[in-house]
Amino acid sequence: MTDRSRPSGGRNPKRRPQGDGGRRGPSDRSGRGSSGPRQGGRDRDRPEQSSGRSAKKEITTGTGQLPKWIRDEILHSAPKERREAAIAELEAGLAAYADERFGKAAGALRRAKELAPRAATVREMLGLSAYALEQWQEALRELRTYRRLTGTTDHMAVEMDCLRALGKVDGIDKTWELFNELGGSREAEDEIRVVYASTLLEQGERERAWTVIKPGRLVADPSEGMLRRWAVAARVADANKDRDTARTLILAIRDADPNIPWLSQYDDLLA
Repeated sequence: MTDRSRPSGGRNPKRRPQGDGGRRGPSDRSGRGSSGPRQGGRDRDRPEQSSGRSAKKEITTGTGQLPKWIRDEILHSAPKERREAAIAELEAGLAAYADERFGKAAGALRRAKELAPRAATVREMLGLSAYALEQWQEALRELRTYRRLTGTTDHMAVEMDCLRALGKVDGIDKTWELFNELGGSREAEDEIRVVYASTLLEQGERERAWTVIKPGRLVADPSEGMLRRWAVAARVADANKDRDTARTLILAIRDADPNIPWLSQYDDLLA
């Protein structure tokens, strides 16, 4: 579920853990945590929550019912007497999440967790709801549990963003190393590079940031994650006094999608 209104998902599946909470660009969380070069608005770099077979992709169907694979997950992970109640709470949580009522979603999902603690979807969506509420510790715990239950690395950028919000620098580096060890989808890789490079840039490690974020060939039809990656790469290039590269990247984003709301925040790189 992507949203070109913001360059890098975050804090709320649609917002990010930035201090000012606005919908910024791919990376500039200047506050509690996020994934970009934090230039005053932590929201731009929040990771886009992506996942393969994720409940997050199912909540846009509008059917009001859980798909069979999610129901089966509850049936296989919860005692018989708790299953229907767990399913009801999960449905309520997903509906609230879809409406961006994250507090209500978290409440329902916490109740679902009590009933079916080994249901991966429950832990995933509780983690994302907590992230939307900037409850970093709970979000980190739930998303790590989701990763252990499923083996998927799709939300590791969000994990890293939580660590960034909590100021746990060592954990950020370890999460990057672990992702490189485990691997993941191209989308997940783009997102975690956005978060990590932004963090390195904030720490003044400009050369390392460029090594992490540098784009490959500028393709004609870039993905959402790639556009965010280019934007962060432009900021890193600018920090490294390479204005030509920064300008090339921002112009490439403009050519790909001139209507991205956060693009105007990079006008200074075109001056």
